[in-house]
Amino acid sequence: MSAESSGSSPAPSYRVWALPGMPEVRAGDDLAKLIAASEPGLADGDVLLVTSKIVSKAEGRIVEATDREAAIDAETVRVVARRGTLRIVENRQGLVMAAAGVDASNTPAGTVLLLPEDPDASARAIRDGLRDTLGVEVGVVVTDTFGRPWRNGLTDVAIGAAGVLVLDDLRGGTDAYGNPLSATVVATADELASAGDLVKGKASGLPVAVVRGLGHVVDPTDSAGGARAMVRVAADDMFRLGTSEAVREAVTLRRTVREFTDDPVDPGAVRRAVAAAVTAPAPHHTTPWRFVLLESEESRTRLLDAMRDAWIADLRRDGRNEESIAKRVRRGDVLRRAPYLVVPCLVMDGSHTYGDERRDTAEREMFVVAAGAGIQNFLVALAGERLGSAWVSSTMFCRDVVREVLDLPDSWDPLGAVAVGRAAVRPVARVGRDAERFVAVR
Repeated sequence: MSAESSGSSPAPSYRVWALPGMPEVRAGDDLAKLIAASEPGLADGDVLLVTSKIVSKAEGRIVEATDREAAIDAETVRVVARRGTLRIVENRQGLVMAAAGVDASNTPAGTVLLLPEDPDASARAIRDGLRDTLGVEVGVVVTDTFGRPWRNGLTDVAIGAAGVLVLDDLRGGTDAYGNPLSATVVATADELASAGDLVKGKASGLPVAVVRGLGHVVDPTDSAGGARAMVRVAADDMFRLGTSEAVREAVTLRRTVREFTDDPVDPGAVRRAVAAAVTAPAPHHTTPWRFVLLESEESRTRLLDAMRDAWIADLRRDGRNEESIAKRVRRGDVLRRAPYLVVPCLVMDGSHTYGDERRDTAEREMFVVAAGAGIQNFLVALAGERLGSAWVSSTMFCRDVVREVLDLPDSWDPLGAVAVGRAAVRPVARVGRDAERFVAVR
């Protein structure tokens, strides 16, 4: 197969073909020698595309497994998404893929095939072996078949590479119209892998292909460092989790943060958290939540100063000495250290009046529970936005002051305040709790 551009002047082109004559690979085989024995006619600058399946077989990565799921468990570092029996996971090689790359096809019954332990090292071994055997300087890409988010169909991608520029970073350059390129990094090794897949096929018994004519992607110094460089690090991965896993992680990440950086908070992120909050259940089809967003430093200071004065007055009425009062006031400074404050409020619009204390109390409690569910949604959604938070109950002790300072209706009952910002220090690991301690079964 070849790819060329039409026109009167010479144009870039390349050829790709599958290597015939490869025997069945067994554990302990030297792949470089098997490839050389097929008389591939390799030349300097060629790129060899090798299906991971034969690499795994040569490296003895066939294991007995009557239960494929157990093998997947053993290769899994982190579950990304799950639907029925299908699992998308991060495996021990750092790759995010279906079933951790555990393959039960083209392997004897009762066994499964695992991915190479270190695909980059496997590619280096093949490249070095071909250099020693044939005296050629080639690039090697170890390929495997992946599905892709948002796209139907499968394609081969690079999971290991040696002597190949795996990424072509075009940032800092310009396009044909002179526009700056600020985000373009081409996955060259993946493009090579998919080109080889066109001639290898999935069931044709042709596990090796050669690309010729793209010598500029071959790097004899191997400065690119292998296909591992193509795996996006967690901090840059906007799609690290599936939906249900993202919710669970956000719940786990939701911690009380008491020290914040000076980084500004994106108001849009807070509004998205409010949108999650108002999906909470509520009685009588009501909407008992209101969220007052204190986005200016002036509004935050004005509220906190007024609350501090009210708190000090309460403590003095309780007979506290000035040292004790100062200590308690300092304890509440977490709200002052946050770059953003939110005051959630309860409204009883749509509530019923029954005329007896028992049912009227239960009615208010229903609304309070619904408001609490909304606040929990809000805190979890903030964690999903990678924002730290601390819910502090202080506004509930001076509701009249809060309503006056923030010019709120008398029907709005403040339910504490939420400090929001980027955590200045990483929260300590959460102490595990046995859920069974909190369960009663009847």
